[in-house]
Amino acid sequence: MSRDAAADGAPSADDAAADDDSPAGPLDGVTVIEAGSMISIGTVGRLLADFGAEVIKVEHPETGDHLRHFGPQKEGVGLWWKYLGRNKRSVTLDISTEEGKVVFEDLVAEADALIENFRPGTLERWELGYDHLSDLNPGLVMLRLSGFGQTGPYSDRPGFGTLAEAMSGFAYLNGYPDREPLLPPTGLADGIAAMFSTMAVAFALYSRDANGGTGQYIDTSLIEPIFSLIGPQPLRYQQLDEIEERSGNRSTSSAPRNVYQTGDGRAVAISASAQPIAMRVFDAIERPDLKDDPRFADNEKRLENVEELDAIIQDWMDDHTREEVIDRFEEHEATIAPIYNVEDILADEHYQARDAVVEVPDDQLGTGAVQGVVPRLSETPGDISHLGPQLGAHNEEVYGERLSYDDETLAKLDAEGVI
Repeated sequence: MSRDAAADGAPSADDAAADDDSPAGPLDGVTVIEAGSMISIGTVGRLLADFGAEVIKVEHPETGDHLRHFGPQKEGVGLWWKYLGRNKRSVTLDISTEEGKVVFEDLVAEADALIENFRPGTLERWELGYDHLSDLNPGLVMLRLSGFGQTGPYSDRPGFGTLAEAMSGFAYLNGYPDREPLLPPTGLADGIAAMFSTMAVAFALYSRDANGGTGQYIDTSLIEPIFSLIGPQPLRYQQLDEIEERSGNRSTSSAPRNVYQTGDGRAVAISASAQPIAMRVFDAIERPDLKDDPRFADNEKRLENVEELDAIIQDWMDDHTREEVIDRFEEHEATIAPIYNVEDILADEHYQARDAVVEVPDDQLGTGAVQGVVPRLSETPGDISHLGPQLGAHNEEVYGERLSYDDETLAKLDAEGVI
C-alpha cells in the first residue's frame, strides 16, 4: 500500500485519536483521494475512512465541498459535512488549473484509490481521465460515481439521488395507492450507491493485492444500485406480466404487515412474514380463535382479507398503550417495533448499549453526536477520530509532508489561488 511512512511529524489536533491503543482498521495503509462533492462520494470516503483508510478530501479553495453549505447549519457550520467529512483530511486545490492538475497528479501518483463523482467527461476535459492517471499509477483503483454511469444515452446528464429514486422504480412503489408516488426524505439513492461503491473499491483492492491483479476503474451510477434492491420486479413483469403497485405500509407478499396506532396516539409496526409469527400475533391480540378462521388460515388468505385483518388488529390496538402493546407482543414473541424519531433513538437502551451514536470532540461544535461505525469487526474495528475538518485544514500536512513541497512552493500555489 502507498501510505507515506515518512509523514511522521507531530499529529494535528484532528489526529489525536491516532496515538491511542485502538487496533488498526482493516484498511490501514490504504490512501484514498476523494474528489467531488455532496452525499454519494462523501459517503464512500466516510466509509473507507471509518475503517482506517487515509482519505484526503480535495476541495475547491473558494467553495469547498457543496456539502459544507447543504442542509442544517449551526452558526454556519454544516452538519452534513461534519458527519460525512469525519476522519478525512481536507486540502484545497483548483484541479482545473494547469498548476492544480500537476498537484493532483502528484497526489494520485502515491494513492491506492481515487474516488470521484464529477459529471462524466469533466476529468477528461482536464486531461485527468483514467487512462492518463493509470499511466502515472498502474495500481490505481479509480471509482467513477455519477448519476447515470459513464456510458449510455443519459451519461452526460447531471444526476442527483432524487432522479435515481424516481427512475429506479422506488418512488413508484413507495406510498399509498390513492396518492402520488413518494420520494424518501433523505439521500437514499446516494447512500445505496455509496455502499455498493465502497464494496467495489474493497473488491478491486483485494483483486490487486491478494490476487496479483492490477489497478482498474469502477463505473457506478446512482440509478442502478437502488434499482437492484427493489426485489424481483423485472422477473415478476417478465414471468407474470405484473407491475407491482403502491400498497402503503402493507406488503404485497405477507399479512399482517402495517403501521398501527395505539390507544395513546403512538405508532407501532408489525411484520408477520412467516406463518408461526402470524399465529403469535393472534395470541398477542387475544384472538387465538383467528387461527382457525378460514379467512386467515394462511398467508394467501390473509392477503385476500387484509382489510378485515387490519381492522381487527387496529381495534385491539385502540384499547392499549404502546408500552402495553409492545410488552404483550414480546411476551408472545410476535414481531413488533415502535415507530421512532431521532429523540426516541437516542433514548433507547439498546442503541445506547451498542454505541450506535457516539459523541466526538470537535473544534467548532464542541462535541458532535454521530452514528457509530458499522458493521462491527471483532479484530479490526473502525473508529472515528474527528468530525469533518475545516476547509484546507491539512494543506501543510499533505502538501508539505506527504508531497514534500517546500514553503516557497506552497506560498506560490496559495498566492495564485491554486490551493
